[in-house]
Formats: sequence, structure tokens, C-alpha cells
Amino acid sequence: MINTVLFDMGGTLENILIDEDSKVAAVKDVTRILRSHGISVSDDIQDLRKKLDAGWERYNAYRDVHFRELKPEEIWGDYILTDLGLDFKTVEPFAEELAHSWEITYYKRSLREGVPEMLEGLKKLGYKLGIISNTASLFQVFRVLENYGIRDYFCDVTLSSVTGYRKPHPNIFFVSLNQIQSKASECAYVGDTYSRDVVGPQKVGFGMTFHITSFLTRMKDAGIRKDIRPTWSIENIYDVYTILKEQAGK
Repeated sequence: MINTVLFDMGGTLENILIDEDSKVAAVKDVTRILRSHGISVSDDIQDLRKKLDAGWERYNAYRDVHFRELKPEEIWGDYILTDLGLDFKTVEPFAEELAHSWEITYYKRSLREGVPEMLEGLKKLGYKLGIISNTASLFQVFRVLENYGIRDYFCDVTLSSVTGYRKPHPNIFFVSLNQIQSKASECAYVGDTYSRDVVGPQKVGFGMTFHITSFLTRMKDAGIRKDIRPTWSIENIYDVYTILKEQAGK
């Protein structure tokens, strides 16, 4: 019997979009932050963009193979800003500022329609609710949830930046299960990628998985096996509530 529903964040509870404007805005904000901390940065935005892109490529080559997440000061000091001659020690005091800015600027975010009503419905049915999210920022998810006005629905928020493990690594799911005090077989997971949000929960024995398409789905699921299937494929996030309500006979 399902008694717990855990959600992905970006692409699931949130609409998420990356475009040329957001990429440029993110680079400009990195420039602003570095200068505010006394670091000289060229006015050549395109040059800085190339260096940041190269840094992210280095970091992605590490984390996408090992499904590990480093702390912001390691990400930015040891990978992203090394082509600018910066290092861990220099970046550490303001690394979370950079990480938070990147998450909300490089990615355009908005609350998916129907989320508050869905969460309220699940709460009234008595489900425990939580979040398991891959993120390179320590605090951004918490702050965005508060901005959306939905933070209080969740009794646990498990982040890759805190646990050190990225979905689909089993350990990030095990951390969440222990924190929320539910068995895997009692949990449903809702996410927008097969590679992270269907494969991961199924491997650790979740009782149910929901898949909802987002901007990120095709980008993150290249090469995914065609036999990977969720329990439910949905178009509207509110369907999580209606399906579970029907399943529970309530």
C-alpha cells in the first residue's frame, strides 16, 4: 500500500527551461558575483561563457559517470572557475552564492500548474510527501519551495548536494527513505526523466513510479533503454492525486 509520495523538483514540480537568454544571464550574474568579491573579470561575456562551459563539461564528466555530487566550493573552485585561475580556497566563501545564482538564472523556473491543488489533495488523503532532487546548490531548492508557498507540504527534502549522491544512485533514495521513515515498497516517485526518476526508484524497490514529460526529458534520457517503463505516464501533475485517490479507494 502506497503511503508516501516523493517528487523530483526541476521539470516535475517546476516547469524548467534553458534558452539563449538564460545562458547569457547566468554568465553575467557570475561576473557580477565575482566582481562583488573583488575578483577582476573581463568584459568579454562570450570568452567567460566558453570558460564556464568548459568547466561544466569537466564537472559533468565526473558526476554523470559516478552519480556523485560535490559541494559548491568543490564544483566551482575545482572545476568551473579553474580556467579563470581561481581555486577552492578563493571561491569557498561565496561558492553557494554562485551555485544558487546559477540554478535560478541558467534555468528558468516556474511552478507547474496544478501542483498546489495536487499536494493539498494528497495531504488530505494522508500521504507523507517529500522531495528527492539533484542540485548543485545547498539551499536553492528550499528557498524556491518557500517562494512557491509549498514548503510546508513536505516532511523531507533530500538533495544530492547534501547527500553527495545523485539520482539514480541508490544511496540518495535510501537517505530519503530513512529520513521520511517509509519502506521503498510503500513509496511512489514522480519525476520527468526515465534515466533518473524511473530507473532509480525501481532499482531500490519503490512500489510505484510516475513519469511526466518536461523540457529536460529528451536531453537527459538519450540512449535510455526502450524497456524502461514507469507504472504511470501522465500529462498533468494533478493526475498523481486522482490516480492515487482511486487506487486507495478514497
